[in-house]
Amino acid sequence: MECEICGKPVPENNPIRAKIEGSVMVVCKECSKLGKIQKAPPKPKFVKQEKTKRPTNTKNRNYSRRDDPTDELIEDFNVEIRKARESKKWSREDLGKKINERVSVITRIETGKMTPDNKLTKKFEKALDIKLLEEIDNVDLNQFVSNSSGERTLGNIMKIKRK
Repeated sequence: MECEICGKPVPENNPIRAKIEGSVMVVCKECSKLGKIQKAPPKPKFVKQEKTKRPTNTKNRNYSRRDDPTDELIEDFNVEIRKARESKKWSREDLGKKINERVSVITRIETGKMTPDNKLTKKFEKALDIKLLEEIDNVDLNQFVSNSSGERTLGNIMKIKRK
């Protein structure tokens, strides 16, 4: 190791660090007089050990059909929620108190500006005694293969709901 000012050799086991004109530099004993000697940073008393991680074998994990969601929110959930609430003659405030949700959330869901998550959907189902989740059928994609091209496309599989 060399002095950063004059280039003389500096002992590597105990280098002198001096702050000279705002910069901390490794210097020889003579050049250390040009600035203020800095203390060596304290050595850590304890060595931090890294936590051992469990090996994650995502490659070997077997996924089953049970991992896929089996329920789907019905298309006109907002209308159903509003009809059920009105049939019970509840205001949005009343429904909010029953399911412990803010009125603004219920308003946004009833107007279709917000889609409820599964937890909130189950709250609505229980409080209003309605069915908002429908079960998804497992579809065999091979039955939709087009005879002309032999390839599977979204158009072959999709069922279009007409209003």
